Amino acid sequence: MADLAEPVNRLIEQFKKLPGIGSKSAQRLAFFVLKMDTADAGELAETILEVKRSIRRCSVCNNLTDVDPCHFCTHPGRTDKQLCIVEESNNILSVEKTHEFHGRYHVLMGSLSPLKGVSPDQLAIASLLQRLQSGAVEEVIVATNPNVEGETTAMYLSRLIKPLGIRVTRLAMGLPIGGDLEYADQVTMAKALEGRREL
Repeated sequence: MADLAEPVNRLIEQFKKLPGIGSKSAQRLAFFVLKMDTADAGELAETILEVKRSIRRCSVCNNLTDVDPCHFCTHPGRTDKQLCIVEESNNILSVEKTHEFHGRYHVLMGSLSPLKGVSPDQLAIASLLQRLQSGAVEEVIVATNPNVEGETTAMYLSRLIKPLGIRVTRLAMGLPIGGDLEYADQVTMAKALEGRREL
């Protein structure tokens, strides 16, 4: 983009590093920032820096937090009997939106992927097993993503946890509410049949 000033080009390049942002979106964001008044632009920049300075991993569950332990680990209204395992901190938000889960969390910080070189020792599995030694957890809910890496991680965790005498469950998968059977792929239909329940 030789027609643009170099600082604008650099800003566009920085926005392109964000997930889901291509060249056009990066340009729109850059020009939006240029239209902002200096105070708002400064506040945006300071907020980004503040997040980088103050957010860290919870020493108990690995969630991103500004207090340690995080509020999920210290909240008195949550039960220690259920532990929901997720791949990343942002997955907790999806579970919390349901208002159905009142247990604790454990963030693996990724999923197993031999093709990408991610092995069990690179995930927070050792700290998970250490947490389970307390004997308080009665059920582990594996909420990894429904893809090859997530399934591999779920099976690996199940083989490690079941011998401890702890119930291991997996989120149900299958047809979405409002979906049409004619558009469901083979794997989705198989999972829906596998996870069927009595009416």
